[in-house]
Amino acid sequence: MKSRENLLRLRQFEVEEKRQKIADLERMIEDFKGMADDLDRQIAAEEEAAGISDPSHFSYPPFAKAARERRDNLRRSADELESQLVDVRKELEEALEELDKVAALGERQEGADGGMQPSSGGLREHLSRQSTRGR
Repeated sequence: MKSRENLLRLRQFEVEEKRQKIADLERMIEDFKGMADDLDRQIAAEEEAAGISDPSHFSYPPFAKAARERRDNLRRSADELESQLVDVRKELEEALEELDKVAALGERQEGADGGMQPSSGGLREHLSRQSTRGR
């Protein structure tokens, strides 16, 4: 009984950890995209002030050139984070499935022992509601 409770807590912890990682990745992606958009505006302003928008031109402003590189790096990083986000979402689904298995096993064992049976499927729904409240 105690080991099953520990396993259930472990699975709940894993689910919450994945949810937190998803939230962190989403926040970072949003931040990177926002910074890239800001750099776009700064590049456009610098190009307009210099009257040169061709990066290969010998008089292209150095600030605009550096800002372009930084913007491109931010976009690449955001794309990499997007792929990590897809992977973590898959991991979350797997963790939720494992949690459901442990919860179902506990319900069956409690039913066999003559204890009270908790409602079926309620744990996953409860955890889903909990995670959406923090957003």
